[in-house]
Amino acid sequence: MNARVHPTTPDGRYFMVAGRLWRSTNPAIPEERRHRLVVELMHARRAVKDAKRGNGDLRVARDRVDAAKVALGERGPVWWGDGAPDLNRHMAKNTPYAEWAGALKKCGNEH
Repeated sequence: MNARVHPTTPDGRYFMVAGRLWRSTNPAIPEERRHRLVVELMHARRAVKDAKRGNGDLRVARDRVDAAKVALGERGPVWWGDGAPDLNRHMAKNTPYAEWAGALKKCGNEH
């Protein structure tokens, strides 16, 4: 399986896709728990796909996705404690990460 690798902000809080920041998984989650949560997230995403085809409850499936993402730290309260705002889904160019993102673009490393 090919894992996609996206640039990660220097502080590790976000990864960037097409210029947009997405919150990274909380690095403090123990590996075994993180793995279980990622497996649950994959199952939940498949349940959403199945529900869209008429096989299952779409709301329940989407709630499972949300619960897994919150448990991973990708949604819900931020996992860092320095008071920095949540910039999830913001365009990097409009955030304090603009210079970092611009440097990636100049190097051709933007995804």
